[in-house]
Amino acid sequence: MTIEIGLLLLESVLLVATIILLVYSIREGKQRDNLLMEMGKATKILTRQEYFLMVIDSMMGAKEEIVGCITGRIPGGEDRQMTRDIIATIENLSKNKVRVKYLLPKFPDRLHIGYLYTKAGAEIFYSSCLMVHNMRFIIVDERIIIIGIPEIVGETEATKKGYRIPSEGLAMVLRNYFNTCEKQTNFTDYIKEVMNQTGATLQHLAREYKIDEQELIRLMEK
Repeated sequence: MTIEIGLLLLESVLLVATIILLVYSIREGKQRDNLLMEMGKATKILTRQEYFLMVIDSMMGAKEEIVGCITGRIPGGEDRQMTRDIIATIENLSKNKVRVKYLLPKFPDRLHIGYLYTKAGAEIFYSSCLMVHNMRFIIVDERIIIIGIPEIVGETEATKKGYRIPSEGLAMVLRNYFNTCEKQTNFTDYIKEVMNQTGATLQHLAREYKIDEQELIRLMEK
């Protein structure tokens, strides 16, 4: 075997080894990316759960009144249990004579949360003013504010995290914005508005937005 053939064979072996290492490196890179993605998802869920827990904890400390501006979207996945916990908290607050009042955007699909919170004892209003589309907050006893922050800009984006701010001054400012948000419509009047705009019946709305039909009729008759 000549030196040239030996070098050629060695070069071929090194080339094969390089290709094998490259393939493994690509596979490892994909697995690492998948791992980072899963870690990112877990972090988002944890942060969002922490936000809900902070909201519930702050609500449970209320003595007089809670007012809030929320997105009111139909909950899915992990949010269902958190929503049930908030509903249970509203029920307990209502029994203790704590007033709970929420303002939601005027979108028909927000009737689902409006119904659940109304049934629990909250006062629900809908508005199309700018604030209700751009801000997410609750005010507890006009002294503590929880401000929700979406992951990316957009009125339909889920709230990713929040900040708890003890400030009577900021609470007063946000409360004034809340009170001046124009054309506020209560839950039953908004139901009637949607029916007039769409021609839908109570039965249609109940089926479309996952609302108990008999309970909805009872609320409308009050």
